[in-house]
Amino acid sequence: MKVFKFGGASIKDADSVRNVANVLNHYPGEEILIVVSAMGKTTNALEKVVQLFHHGKEGVGELLQEIRESHLAIIRELFPADEHRVHNDVEILLMQLEIICQGQPEDNFNKTYDKVVSYGELLSTKIVSSYLNSSGYQNKWLDARRLIRTDQNYRFARVDWSFTERLVKDTILPGNRYVVQGFIGSDDDLNPTTLGREGSDYTASVLGYVLGAEEVVIWKDVPGVLNGDPKVFENTALLNQISYREAIELAYYGASVIHPKTIQPLQKKNIPLRVKSFVKPDEQGTLIREGSDLEPLLPCFIKKDQQVLITVSTRDLAFIVEEHLSKIYKVFHQYGIRVNLSQNTAVSSSFCINYDPITTPVILDELQKDFEVAYNDDVRLYSVRHYDDAARERVQNTGAILLEQISRNTYQVITQ
Repeated sequence: MKVFKFGGASIKDADSVRNVANVLNHYPGEEILIVVSAMGKTTNALEKVVQLFHHGKEGVGELLQEIRESHLAIIRELFPADEHRVHNDVEILLMQLEIICQGQPEDNFNKTYDKVVSYGELLSTKIVSSYLNSSGYQNKWLDARRLIRTDQNYRFARVDWSFTERLVKDTILPGNRYVVQGFIGSDDDLNPTTLGREGSDYTASVLGYVLGAEEVVIWKDVPGVLNGDPKVFENTALLNQISYREAIELAYYGASVIHPKTIQPLQKKNIPLRVKSFVKPDEQGTLIREGSDLEPLLPCFIKKDQQVLITVSTRDLAFIVEEHLSKIYKVFHQYGIRVNLSQNTAVSSSFCINYDPITTPVILDELQKDFEVAYNDDVRLYSVRHYDDAARERVQNTGAILLEQISRNTYQVITQ
């Protein structure tokens, strides 16, 4: 069996859904498990719903109506006949979502988040699965909340591998094709959980690992993995092959084409991961497997926007030592913050993190209880793997430099 993952850009409208069917027609007779993300910018819209709902602000109904209309418009174009079952299936999901948002939010923001945002994938998979069946590509719709079992670390749930393996192997049988949601699972009480933003790649990896898949393919709107985001960097080039280790490095530093947790499960069973274009499905794309780091060997550029540079200092000018760092990282861990770059001096430590409208103000308040805290928001973090002098100069010229760091294989700079 192969595992295919289609992201939001690949199913953003009716024509895109039709194109998914076209891509699958290139693989006649093959057993394929299809993992699907939420459509277009649905997850972003649902995140806004969560923020308004959790804080008792107006506007939830209007946003839900926009989400409803965007999905129903796609359904009307794909299924002109009102009597098609998908109309009823989607209406039921939309009604469930509305009922949740008419009640009281959970005390735990992250639990509310998972309960609401998970509907993006449920809606998209109902539509995609139904369209594929109607176009002759027979498949079964599965609920990932009944397959991916996790802990209760909402928004950043960790997979219970042994339980998930039992559930998957009892459900996914040879000789069939399936459509399932990415990004979501459930805890032991069947509360919805999510695996971290952009977690559909990880879902494909988890299922590929459990099933011992022949290959996992991530379908993108780019030819494969490039040595930079073509929307950000000029003159990018296709990387034909990447080693597992190098792919993990690129993902860690923020390469948007691969989710950071995707590689490790596949590496354990030596399952190849391929990144291909849904626009040109016949092209080979990029193959990720054991082997040389990069083919060809080029500098790889990564940009992360909406960063916050936090500098923490002792109030009495004492050295920053392990005791202080432990206290700082305990705060980061408590709120699920990943540090993208850190640097120490005698009496201060600097940390670059992703901006989050909910958690960033909270952790700044927490740190200020014990330290002097200064920060710069809306900064940019550039990372260059396999840098040379020209590559370093290229990112240095993007703005005023606030901090830079260099190691054997990676150069990083934060600019304002």
